[in-house]
Amino acid sequence: MGLDRNTIDVIPRWSWVGPAAGLALLAAKFIGLFPATSAVVLVLAAALLGWCVFASVHHAEIIALRIGEPFGSIVLAVAVTVIEVALIVSIMLSAKEGSEVLARDTVFATVMIVLNGIVGLCVLLGGARHHEQTFKTDAAAAALSVLGTLAVITVVLPNYTRAEPGPYYSTSQLVFIAAASIILYCIFLFVQTIRHRDYFLNEAEVEGGAPDPEVVPSRYTALLSVGLLCLALAAVVLLAKVLSPSLERAIADAGLPKAFVGVVIAAVVLLPEGISAVHAAQLNRLQTSLNLALGSAMATIGLTIPIVALVALIIGQNLTLGLGAPETVLLVLTLFISTVTLAVGRTTILQGAVHLVIFAVFLFLAAVP
Repeated sequence: MGLDRNTIDVIPRWSWVGPAAGLALLAAKFIGLFPATSAVVLVLAAALLGWCVFASVHHAEIIALRIGEPFGSIVLAVAVTVIEVALIVSIMLSAKEGSEVLARDTVFATVMIVLNGIVGLCVLLGGARHHEQTFKTDAAAAALSVLGTLAVITVVLPNYTRAEPGPYYSTSQLVFIAAASIILYCIFLFVQTIRHRDYFLNEAEVEGGAPDPEVVPSRYTALLSVGLLCLALAAVVLLAKVLSPSLERAIADAGLPKAFVGVVIAAVVLLPEGISAVHAAQLNRLQTSLNLALGSAMATIGLTIPIVALVALIIGQNLTLGLGAPETVLLVLTLFISTVTLAVGRTTILQGAVHLVIFAVFLFLAAVP
């Protein structure tokens, strides 16, 4: 984002024009100025949705810089979660065939995109530029242990429970797993931002101490960003609702399986933070890259699954969570390779290449199962 003491209190025009345009388009659609199925309208809505996603993350980061830790991380995680939940729930509420598996497909796609796509790209590009990069194994081990646990109990374990034949959880099991996911994620946040915050800082940040007060946004800027964040998130939610039928139809027309909807949703949600993570790796700040990538994945699972589970219980939808055999194999392989990669505290282009090959396999099998 390029924030510094000269730009920190300047609200970029793009960060409010996009959400305002998105809401204006929705208002015109609802009063019937043009048909919602128009190709031009749908393309414009998709472009504005991406614009609003970036605007949401920008304003969340401004707020995070103002209020500091641990609340800054929570604000960013909640913003990302609202975006993903909006996309998932809008499709679930349509009650179309296949909507009951969307949460599972999105969670699986998120783990694969983060651990193989984003981490692989960060390690490969960072290694190509800096030869070898280092990070703290304490932070990596903590994040990966939580992420692996959340992934397995949400999308693998349902295949093997007996209260209800897989790939489903019974109502009591679903409530328990949702609560356990939230608790585990909250404990991780406490460790990351309070108890062992130094584990997750770059060496320069540890040595430098407190941040320069000149690069902290003013109270006025932070309050303005709160309002603009709400505006951007409202636009994301409503645009997602408009686009969800067209997204499913486009994927079906392309001959892709319905599970590919989850890949698209995960990619949209992770795009802004993925770009930030790759940029940090190129600046030789791999620790920051890992914090961004793994933190996004944990928030996606730890917060999205409980909310989606609650919605499923309210609307009476039987939520399908268990993965199929090929996906389970890929998930286990990903967690194993990630453990090997993050175990020694330094990386080269080889580890990045391995992760990207697994990512390519995931994408290919998602399109051609």
